[in-house]
Amino acid sequence: MSVQIGNIDLGEFPLLLAPMEDVSDPPFRYVCKQNGADMMYTEFISSEGLIRDAAKSLKKLDIFEYERPIGIQIFGSDIEHMREASEISSKANPDLIDINYGCPVKNVACRGAGASLLQDIDKMVAMTKAVVEATHLPVTVKTRLGWDDNTKNVQEVALRLQDVGIKALTIHGRTRAQMYKGAADWTLISEIKKDPNIDIPIFGNGDIDSPEKAAAWRMEYGVDGMMIGRAAIGYPWIFREIKHYFKTGEHLDKPTMTERIAACKTHLEKSIEWKGPKTGVFEMRRHYANYFKGIADFKEYRMKLVTAGTFDELEDILAEIENNPEYVNVVSAIEL
Repeated sequence: MSVQIGNIDLGEFPLLLAPMEDVSDPPFRYVCKQNGADMMYTEFISSEGLIRDAAKSLKKLDIFEYERPIGIQIFGSDIEHMREASEISSKANPDLIDINYGCPVKNVACRGAGASLLQDIDKMVAMTKAVVEATHLPVTVKTRLGWDDNTKNVQEVALRLQDVGIKALTIHGRTRAQMYKGAADWTLISEIKKDPNIDIPIFGNGDIDSPEKAAAWRMEYGVDGMMIGRAAIGYPWIFREIKHYFKTGEHLDKPTMTERIAACKTHLEKSIEWKGPKTGVFEMRRHYANYFKGIADFKEYRMKLVTAGTFDELEDILAEIENNPEYVNVVSAIEL
């Protein structure tokens, strides 16, 4: 049975790309879409930045036709500013608006935004209602189990936000206090999905890093789909591998060095296309270690990649890596 968010048909059991700050920009989203991500989100965007016309925030509104369906994710602590941010984001013509009630980092949560709203459910509900009423688009929410182990209130959150009109909910299986440490706990996510009063799609997030785990947790927890974040960084193939495993019960071959280089080069080209040659090259540096993670004796090449200053230099280095006979059979040597 297809999963629907408003009038968006995501097919059976969609795989979503998580919104990740400084990662989920259009170049990264491009390679994930190529490899099977069913729906994606922008990096989270500050409502304060949007209403003040901050260049960095406005740039994050950039979306492209090939990315659809795509959601713009916003966060903030002021209800009126979130309402305005919803209106501004809607004009960028995404497929939906997503609200971030899950970000645990200090400069967000300690300013009353992100996961901080888990400490004030009434305000969260009022904020969500304002966003829903300010846009013609479906509104979804991403959140956590609660602020800490003593306040796992996501069941109340799910019911109350559904009542004010959200069309789907993604739950990360950790509390804010856990940050990204310890194992994600999906039991409460499963309980919410099974609640007869919940009729919106419930997506699980946290620790999905292999086809086997995705298949096992799909069966065990009964969610409508999964959101994948950190496991996709430098490894966009995770989406196609999970889908293949769902369909066949078998593993796809791991990407060859040629495939890794092709994805890395595409990511670089899109980065330059979107940000310009100087910034595009500079901001791509954070990704090389991930694309070539686990490859033995790669440090020298990694240093070359992160110090190169132009696309031509980088193209030459990537060609050198591809033609290095040491890496012909690299797939079997990679630990993932």
